[in-house]
Amino acid sequence: MAAAARKVNTFVIGVTIAVVVVLAGVTALVVWMNSAASDPGVAPEASNVNSETGAIVFGDGPDVVDTYIDFMCPYCNQFEQSEGDTIQGLIESGDITLNVHPVSILDRLSNGTEYSSRSAAAMYAVAAADPDNAYAFLEAMYANQPAENSDGLSDEQIIQLARDAGVNVTSDLEDAITSGEYTNYAQSQSLPDGATGTPTLVVNDEIISITYDPQTDILANLSS
Repeated sequence: MAAAARKVNTFVIGVTIAVVVVLAGVTALVVWMNSAASDPGVAPEASNVNSETGAIVFGDGPDVVDTYIDFMCPYCNQFEQSEGDTIQGLIESGDITLNVHPVSILDRLSNGTEYSSRSAAAMYAVAAADPDNAYAFLEAMYANQPAENSDGLSDEQIIQLARDAGVNVTSDLEDAITSGEYTNYAQSQSLPDGATGTPTLVVNDEIISITYDPQTDILANLSS
């Protein structure tokens, strides 16, 4: 009986140790996955990219306009087509500082290619590599916007659009786009408190209800 009891105890101890080891492994895996999911990635090291807010900065005027955009979002494209010229004019006249926040909330609409994340990451890559032509690249991305529930543009197509927009496409920039250098950083960006989707427009720290009329949405909310 004593020998049998010892065998049972040895078996129980062995099973217990095995369970503990498995649980420890699962715990470590969960911790790693959570860490990976929360990894903000590498921020672009460029004077026109605010690493704290994720904004790509255009201009240096006294009034501040923030736009939160997703390149898969058709309403963002509508906003660009209806208000982009006004925004660019205000940048050029020195009236506003524009902060563009690329976000990636519509990856689910690109058949698993994560187009929102890839295009946002490409925007960061272009902004860091060639600030002078970054807005032209943004315009080109919208002029060639893929439909929702499509695969989106390939990395090679995005690179060609950058070239066509006048961006100085170096091998380093190509590598940054094809490797997804800023993908984690793009995915870590979020909408401001109180926002419900893209596009989101903020003028002088106030969220504005978009009407797609620049007079109402932007000009009427400037301080001067």
